[in-house]
This record gives sequence, C-alpha cells and structure tokens, in this order.
Amino acid sequence: MRIDVVTIFPDYLAALDLSLVGKARRAGLLDLRVHDLRDWTDDRHRTVDDTPFGGGAGMVMRPDVWGRALDDLLPADGPARLVVPSPSGEVFTQRRAEALATEEHLVVACGRYEGIDARVVEHYRDRGVAVDELSLGDYVLNGGEVAALVMVEAVGRLLPGVVGNPHSLVEESHGEAGLLEYPVYTKPPVWQGREVPDVLLSGHHARIERWRRDEALRRTARRRPDMIAALGEDALDRRDREVLAEATGDADASVGEASHDADA
Repeated sequence: MRIDVVTIFPDYLAALDLSLVGKARRAGLLDLRVHDLRDWTDDRHRTVDDTPFGGGAGMVMRPDVWGRALDDLLPADGPARLVVPSPSGEVFTQRRAEALATEEHLVVACGRYEGIDARVVEHYRDRGVAVDELSLGDYVLNGGEVAALVMVEAVGRLLPGVVGNPHSLVEESHGEAGLLEYPVYTKPPVWQGREVPDVLLSGHHARIERWRRDEALRRTARRRPDMIAALGEDALDRRDREVLAEATGDADASVGEASHDADA
C-alpha cells in the first residue's frame, strides 16, 4: 500500500518512523511518503491560506495550492482514495480502518486554520475520486496531522506482515468479535496484594478462553452498551446471554434489552 500525507508541518509526521509502522515502512510493507504543501505554492512567501469570503474569523486554505498538490499525487488512471481529516466528517472507526486497509493508494490531506476550501472536495468527487471526510470524534484539533497519525497507524497495522501475530487483531478491542478486549495480566503473579485470576494460571485453555470471553462481554456491557446492541442474535451463545443478564441485572434480558438496561 502507498500512503501520501500532505501537510504544512511535515515534521509532525516524524512519529510514523517509530514502532511497527516505521518497521513496516523500512521493510517495504508500507510505502509512506510525507509532503510539504508549501512545495506547491508559487509566491515567494509560500502562501497556503487567505481570508474567508463572507467574513469571519480565521483563514482558509487555498484551493489552487491544494489542487496542484493533489493533481500531482492522485493518479489520473489508477485507484486512489482521498482522505480528508475534518471535525465535520464521518466518525473514523475500526471498520473504516479495515476498509481503508484494502485500498492500494491513500492520499491524506491535512487541513489547518478554518479548513480547506470546500471546492477542493467537491472538485475531486466530481472528477470521480473516492473521497472520505473523517473525524476522530466530537472535538476540534488545530489541524489534520494528529488525525493523520491515528489513521495511518490504524490502517498500517492491519496490512499483512505488520503485526507479528495476526490473531491479536481478532481479539483486540473493536476487532472481529465486536467487543472490547478482556483484561490482560503478566508477571509477577501478585502485585500490591492483587493476584492474577486463578484461571489464567490453570493451563486449562478452554476455561481461559471462556473466562476471557466472559470478561470481554462484561466490560463491553458496562462501558459500551451500544456495541452489545450492535451484536447479532447469532453472535451470542447461551453462556454469553447468561453473562450479559448478570452484568445488566436483568435475568430475562435479550441482546437489545441488555444493552438498554446497561445504558440506564
């Protein structure tokens, strides 16, 4: 996969050279390139913004500068998806990360100030480019670089060969199981008077797997009842339902009822 990130602060993306993403980059599993938007300016001040039409606070990033950059980076005849981090975009989720990880080429446009002139997204959509405007959550950042870091790592770690044990992608929070991850423990077995649960020391793999599933269900019901509500009826066995009924205090709870009570 190739990912191009365009920003006025290239050094902000230096963290992508660290950890698993950096290792994947060096191993050739991920072709990651960071570009300075100012390289596409045509004045001696390297101007990328101007005052907003209609008045108002702040500055808006110019469409002509962005147009030159994206025309160079988005292939005219190849598959590429434009990703624009924006607080007004759709929420970025694990499912969206999984979808983006199947793409051949992503171009991430990091806005600043009051954002990028709206005509940029309109133009590339009209040109047939797939465009995703994505938000990390219900808050505002100073620019798209933080979101770009998150999205590149979330997508990059899903590429084949990046994470050493692919099974960990299944069990982790928001993974294929649709649950939050169970609690994890390591040595020493006793710390500050707190003991590791006996079942994890038993060596009984079936019991351990059942305990982990139960704890994941309890944690999800308590912290994210909306995720329980999203599970299909066929995703839960009899023991799952018993655990959810116990966690929500409703012995007769179905999936939807359990999530409603947990949210109350």
